[in-house]
Amino acid sequence: MFWRIVVSLGCLLVSSMTWANNVKLDAKRDSLLVIDQGQVITVQRIQDLSNEVTGFYARTSRPCPHFCIQPHTAAPGVETVSEIEVFDFMEGPLARGEGVLIDNRLESFYRKGTIPGSIHIPFTVFEKDPSDPELVAALESLGAIKRDGVSGVTRMIERIGLFGGRYKTDNWDFSRVKTVLMWCNGPWCDQSPHAIRALLDLGFPADRILYYRGGMQMWQLFGLTTVVPTSAEN
Repeated sequence: MFWRIVVSLGCLLVSSMTWANNVKLDAKRDSLLVIDQGQVITVQRIQDLSNEVTGFYARTSRPCPHFCIQPHTAAPGVETVSEIEVFDFMEGPLARGEGVLIDNRLESFYRKGTIPGSIHIPFTVFEKDPSDPELVAALESLGAIKRDGVSGVTRMIERIGLFGGRYKTDNWDFSRVKTVLMWCNGPWCDQSPHAIRALLDLGFPADRILYYRGGMQMWQLFGLTTVVPTSAEN
């Protein structure tokens, strides 16, 4: 009798483990870990095979404008990525401190839930006046260095490609910025594209920007983990 119970429990455990790994992130990963607001979060997919998307992200139709289907490419030189590349980014540049995952949505969306590991910089911040303290703080948080008193001769040399001129403007040195992966509500959302184009206008290098076009719409469609920001819980 005892051994039957042990065997039964063993079978149940194996069954549970099989079920837990049934819905994987991809062919090589069941889940991954990411630091969010100082805590370790497991990013995985919902294991319930009958789960369905409901609520806001289940809607198929929104008025255009304002909610128009976005092009695949947000801007020339900016790479568009899928969920797999987001996973790779989380385990690579983000984990090493070399990348920043940015939720570009407005506060009302962000407060309802975000992708683990993201920081919140609304697209409107990148569209502010270049001297605006909020924009300056945002750029510096990405590794940009404010420039003051750069001589005309120095800028002339930089403009022909010397001294890292490709990554410098009159006001900013972007040569050491982190790679940013920007996202918003999904393929019908223009908030990240606006932010990306504004960053490019400021001189931020296109090869340091990634665009997750699927955004929260596709993230939830795949049943992936979301977190409610601590500041939104009160």
